Amino acid sequence: VQLVESGGGLVPAKGSLRLACAASGRPFSTYSMSWFHQGPGKEREFVAAINWSGASTFYADSVKVRFTISRDNAKNTMYLQMNNLKPDDTGVYCCAAAGLVRRSHTEYGYWGQGTQVTVSS
Repeated sequence: VQLVESGGGLVPAKGSLRLACAASGRPFSTYSMSWFHQGPGKEREFVAAINWSGASTFYADSVKVRFTISRDNAKNTMYLQMNNLKPDDTGVYCCAAAGLVRRSHTEYGYWGQGTQVTVSS
């Protein structure tokens, strides 16, 4: 499956962005999907995940309440609504696909190239 992210940009603190991850190549609905974040000089970290149907979602403690993951299988697209953004949220956001929901980036075989999010203080 091929993944392409969009929706990143520059936003002031407490602002909002909506990221999208468009999939192609294989049936999107067969994959669990996740978002990962890599801040400047930091390792890639788990942000949120959603199972194949969208019925189950999982979040890192740092983004609970502020971020919402969702998917539209009819459109082969996953989303990440990010509210109340903080400067620490700055970095590259990548989407990833796997057979089951996983929190470790090493468990994912399919990745997008990422979209840059910059939150100014």
